[in-house]
Amino acid sequence: MRGGRAVEDQPAPGDRVKTDARDARLLARLLRVDDLCGVVVPTIEQESARDLVRLRFDNRSDLMSARHRLGKLLLRHGHVYCGGRAWTGAHEQWMNQIRFTHPGTRIAFAESRELAGHLQARRDRLDAQIGVLAADSSFTPVVTRLCCLRGVATLTGFALAVEVGDWTRFTGSSIGSFLGLTPSEHSSGGTRRQGGITKAGNTHARRLLVESAWLHKPRYVVGKVLQERWNVASPAARERADLANRRLHHRWIRFDARAKKHTVATTAIARELAGWCWSLAVLPE
Repeated sequence: MRGGRAVEDQPAPGDRVKTDARDARLLARLLRVDDLCGVVVPTIEQESARDLVRLRFDNRSDLMSARHRLGKLLLRHGHVYCGGRAWTGAHEQWMNQIRFTHPGTRIAFAESRELAGHLQARRDRLDAQIGVLAADSSFTPVVTRLCCLRGVATLTGFALAVEVGDWTRFTGSSIGSFLGLTPSEHSSGGTRRQGGITKAGNTHARRLLVESAWLHKPRYVVGKVLQERWNVASPAARERADLANRRLHHRWIRFDARAKKHTVATTAIARELAGWCWSLAVLPE
């Protein structure tokens, strides 16, 4: 007791305390000092676009699994393809020539091929639908600017646009933290220890940025496809994207000169690429 009243907010050990009132007071104090961040509620259009994009990536995983199982089935029976890249027209013709004598294996092979073909056709249909939305929706301006970057095609640009949503709530440095691309930290006193990336935030967007980061390693050349994307973007977007492409490729060269592990270098490039994406997304028209 203090002054005839029980000390507030100090329950005895082991007591169960309902914390709603305590949480409300904490939120009120944070609101008073303007230490709360607003939450952006996705629009119905954004949620609908996310459903389509995530279905496409789920389909990609299913297709990879189906192709892997089919390839292992052929490998178990001694059929190895040596004619170049798999899952091309030549690879399909090679599989057409394979014959199995036992009915069980023959049926398994036919069903596995049918499943892989179905998933591939489904992927192509989803890509076409995403292309339609990317060309005529509220996300089109952002997608057009993002696609000026090397390694960011229509699918990647549209996925980043719908997954992040409101880019203006971030900065060039905070977008990497939002996507879980910043190192974790376990520091104490004067000792600073950093670990792997936090992997917090949006998994889909983080994976897309890491995949795009690999494409900045080869020599930077403005090819036909990239030039076509630049032609539909504003001069400011083209100039900034060119600067980003040169900067990211130069960083790859520096990482290779220092014999940096590819996984570490790719993550660092992806983190900086996220900042460049933010820079283009918030660029005025």
